[in-house]
Amino acid sequence: MSIQYTIEVNRLTTPHSYRIRFVARNSASREDIAADIALRHPNFSKNDILSLLHSEDEVIALRLLNGEQVTKEGFCSWFPSFSGRLENPDDPIPPLDECLQINVRVSPPFANRIRQEARANRVTTTDKLPVITSAEDQVLGLKDVLRSDGLLRITGSDLFFDRKDSSCQCLIEGTHNGRAVQTRLGTITNAEITMMPDVPSQAQPWHNEYRLSVTTCYTENGTPRTGIYKQMLRTPLIVRIGDNAGILSRSGTVPLVTVTDGVLTAEGAQLRIQVLYNALDGELRFRLLDMEEGGKAGDEVRATANGAYTLLGWPGCDVTNLEVTVNNYAALLALVRNPYGNRLVDIVDVSVGT
Repeated sequence: MSIQYTIEVNRLTTPHSYRIRFVARNSASREDIAADIALRHPNFSKNDILSLLHSEDEVIALRLLNGEQVTKEGFCSWFPSFSGRLENPDDPIPPLDECLQINVRVSPPFANRIRQEARANRVTTTDKLPVITSAEDQVLGLKDVLRSDGLLRITGSDLFFDRKDSSCQCLIEGTHNGRAVQTRLGTITNAEITMMPDVPSQAQPWHNEYRLSVTTCYTENGTPRTGIYKQMLRTPLIVRIGDNAGILSRSGTVPLVTVTDGVLTAEGAQLRIQVLYNALDGELRFRLLDMEEGGKAGDEVRATANGAYTLLGWPGCDVTNLEVTVNNYAALLALVRNPYGNRLVDIVDVSVGT
């Protein structure tokens, strides 16, 4: 039993340095945890334990709604916090869906126990693991895009697995919640896998970020090996003008950016919204893009803090402009830099709200 890691280049530093990256053996779900507990306590069935785990979630949520900090001694704490800026002390706070955060903090004794008992094992280049080097929606021709009505092609090396082997799988997981073992698989070779993705739903409409992994065995009785794609996959978002739809976010309780207004010359339009990190001044740049890499684009808009920014379309674009509001600039800046490597893009299907 050990924790696997690998060493890789950190291209965000100059000169380049190296970083230690955790390599997951597998991804354990709530059902996996229930099965593990059932093995330790055979008087309880797996379904009984699943019911208790669900009940625990509900009780913790009720305690938080009552304004309490919830602590499992020796494990972790859940507690609410607020984000946002007020101009005057008597100003009302923003709506709770914009400023209320829910935090989880691991207790020092638990973290220290894991550190003391853990053993680390470096995965070297000679160790055989599935390696995913790219993922592309073949219908749109765009990388790192995930659509349930699309055709996803992933490429790499040592990817082949036996779809009849229950220990092997291609898995898509939401970074907030939801997981789906892929069943609509086409080609499975060492060099590529194609599939019509089963995309698990997540808690909020702006939760559109997913992890992709492949688990396989290289011998009949071999240990399952899991390779995780370094990039995140993102699904298109539905944006109705007037609904303050969240975009360019992760798994938080509040979106980092919202679309607050816009002008369309058609009933609807599909386009991309890009945010880049500018290394020269350390600031962000927003831009509207068409659906083709290297295609048409609106003017770049500089963003330096929380607030509203107007993004213009290009000549002939069905979107004249979109107004976006940055709700948490610091978090957005951190997200764009890592894990997105200084460029974050969302596809949006924009329409006028009713």
